[in-house]
Amino acid sequence: MSKRANGEGSIYHYKPRNCYCGELYIGVDTNGKKKVKKFYAKTKKEVKEKMDKYKLLNPIGQAAINEYTVATWFNYWLWNIKKRDIKPKSFERYEGIYRNYIEGSEIGDIPLYKLKLNNLQAYYNRLLNNNKTIPTVKQINTKLKTCLDSAEKNGYIEKNYCKLVELPTEKKVKKIEVFTVDQQKEFEKIIKGHKFEVLFLMAIYTGLRIGELLGLKWSDIDFETHTLTVNRNIQRRYIFDQDGNKKLETFEQEPKTENSFRTVPIVNKVFDKLLEYKKQQEQNKKELKDLYQDNNLIFCNNLGGYISPNHPPKLFKTIQNKMNIPKDKQIKFHGLRKTFATRLFENNIPPKSVQVLMGHSDIEITLNIYTEVMEDKKIDAINVLENIF
Repeated sequence: MSKRANGEGSIYHYKPRNCYCGELYIGVDTNGKKKVKKFYAKTKKEVKEKMDKYKLLNPIGQAAINEYTVATWFNYWLWNIKKRDIKPKSFERYEGIYRNYIEGSEIGDIPLYKLKLNNLQAYYNRLLNNNKTIPTVKQINTKLKTCLDSAEKNGYIEKNYCKLVELPTEKKVKKIEVFTVDQQKEFEKIIKGHKFEVLFLMAIYTGLRIGELLGLKWSDIDFETHTLTVNRNIQRRYIFDQDGNKKLETFEQEPKTENSFRTVPIVNKVFDKLLEYKKQQEQNKKELKDLYQDNNLIFCNNLGGYISPNHPPKLFKTIQNKMNIPKDKQIKFHGLRKTFATRLFENNIPPKSVQVLMGHSDIEITLNIYTEVMEDKKIDAINVLENIF
């Protein structure tokens, strides 16, 4: 069960009345005695609704606000404010930062209004000295900054010192993240007959993300124009209830940006494979009859259910082992998406067209891939100049 922040209150079963009781700390009286308001109802939900309504109409006093620590405020903000506005994937990240780096930490127990720049800087320096990576510490500061922005907006703190923290710049090591043309040809030979052959081919020839591929339905395919439309993606995430209990679930959700909704052409050789795959799936449905749960998914398990987004990437590693690619040179499953973009750039497709096909929300993301591809073309460019002059 999650801890409740000061000012949020607590709910428990009240035996004398055989109902639930909620207690909300609302400050102190003139004698300095703690003041608690109680709410009664048959269910926890009804009690919470009464408490929420009271808090809306009667803002908690400064005495209660001053009892917030960094950790209790982060906890309250995460569950009662932020959770409403973000998707499960993002919430899981925030919850992980809170659980691993805020709750019980040296800054977590500091009263919210007393948190200063030196507290944050010292904590982050210690994390870096204890081998935490620069990206990890930057993520902690980013999430905490968002949390404290809300506290500043509500007048609970005077300044958000996360904005003033100084963190070292990470030295980025350039790593190959795509298949070469020869590697792609070898990859396509090895996956022939593989249970995920069509999924892998769709990844490398459409540039779809793993969640988008697993979310494809047959209704998303236009069999006349040989195109597919991205309308959803599959996520596998921990879903948290209000008591902090979590359950791992696989579910559909809409793409995160408007640009992610897009129509992508399917090259003929992949489209032909897709038709063969469809026939095999139809045969499987007939054999399994009522055992098959028809969700109209293109890529599903033998019974028609969702495939975990973690499964294809694991098999992708195995295939790269068969290709004798050293582990430190292997690419991630996402590299198939970047390989698609790279092949487009190598064939002089304009960056704006690639952005649309990839579903990038910002052209800068597309241009970063373009820049990497052009690095390998510099020698060719010099040779052209030699011939000109």
